[in-house]
Formats: sequence, C-alpha cells, structure tokens
Amino acid sequence: MIDIRRFEDLGTFRNEWLDAHYHFSFSRYYDPARMGHGKLRVWNDDSIRAQTGFPPHGHRDMEIITYVRKGAITHEDSMGNSGRTEAGDVQVMSAGKGVQHSEWNAEDEDTTLFQIWIEPAETGGNPGWGARKFPKAERSGQWAVLASGEAHEDALPIRQDAHVLGATVKAGEELTYTIKDGRYGYFVLADGSAELNGEVLNARDGAAVTGPETLVFKGEKDAEIVFVDTV
Repeated sequence: MIDIRRFEDLGTFRNEWLDAHYHFSFSRYYDPARMGHGKLRVWNDDSIRAQTGFPPHGHRDMEIITYVRKGAITHEDSMGNSGRTEAGDVQVMSAGKGVQHSEWNAEDEDTTLFQIWIEPAETGGNPGWGARKFPKAERSGQWAVLASGEAHEDALPIRQDAHVLGATVKAGEELTYTIKDGRYGYFVLADGSAELNGEVLNARDGAAVTGPETLVFKGEKDAEIVFVDTV
C-alpha cells in the first residue's frame, strides 16, 4: 500500500529563524493518523536561516538522522563532539540514555535539511554521534546505504533494524525498490520530480509504504530520493 503525502498537506511551523514542515505529528502539530510509520517517528523538512539554529537541548532514546539538502549544519554536543555536515552528507546522533546538543547554521545562506527520527531497538545505552560524506555521483541510478542497523562498510550505524538510503535518478531513468512483507517504507523527494507507479511526485512530496510493495521510480526531472526502510 502506498499513501502519498503532498508537501502542501504537511503540518507547518514558522518563526523568525525556522520554517518547518512535518510529515508526522511533531511539537504543536498533531494528527492522530500521522503518529509515525513502523519505527519511523519523525520526518521534518526544515529551512534554517543563516546564523541561527537550534540552541542546546536534550534528547534520549532516539536515533536522529540529519540529511543536509542545501548549505551546512554545525553540530556540538555534551559528549564533546563537533562537526560541520554539508549538503548531500549525513550525520547520525544516537541519543541513548541522554545527550545535550545544538544544531547551528553558521553559514551565510539558509540551510535546508531533513531531520529523521527512528525509535531504537533498545532504550538506554551510551549516546554517540558520527557524520560522513556521501557524494551524489556515487549514488546515481542506484541506492546508497547512508545509515543502517546492519554492518555496511560506508553506512553510519543506527540502533534499529532499519536502513536510510539515498539515490539520484536522471530524467527517463528507472529505479526500483521492494518493501518486504512486515516492513515499512517512507521516502521523500529531496529535489526534482519522479513518477512512482504512475503517480507524479514533486520535490518535497513523500509517501508512506506498507509492505509487501514494489516501487518503480521513473525520473521526470533529475530527482534525488531519501528513503527509510524499517520494521
């Protein structure tokens, strides 16, 4: 089953520095029909103004994946980690038994990103953080594993039976993905447009998929896809 979520139908929040769109219930936006999908709990589409960002705050028992679409985000946390993640790259924070962190746009341009939260398989444990570059040229016409609960040479680790994938599809190209029975998929087009099983999706549209389901993406315009496959 495929449930398309158009960008214009998402929950919203806006203040002087943040323009956020919520695929699932989050903060002041509540929709009882959109509380998550499998172990995927949050998918936020955030635009953060230059020289602003999220001040230090705490989390626990959540796998928090940040996919930067434009600009860069600077991370600092109570474990002593710090780093700058640029467009197309990914960072993962395992909140574990608790961590304080900030996410700051230190750039001179707005930063846009996807913030994805996945519930861990077990609560507690030591928190952790990591970031990695994922050149888009290396995922042209194919799925790259960005983060995973399984061992992948290039993927960032997360504490759940889940995979975060990325791919780019050129106009006219096709790319397939199968969600197995008992698993859940969610994807968002980061850019471009693509036809999915006959339905055209545009940039920042998403869809919830319940397995078993085979997806066929065909590029309408060069498209960039971010995908979560989880229990």
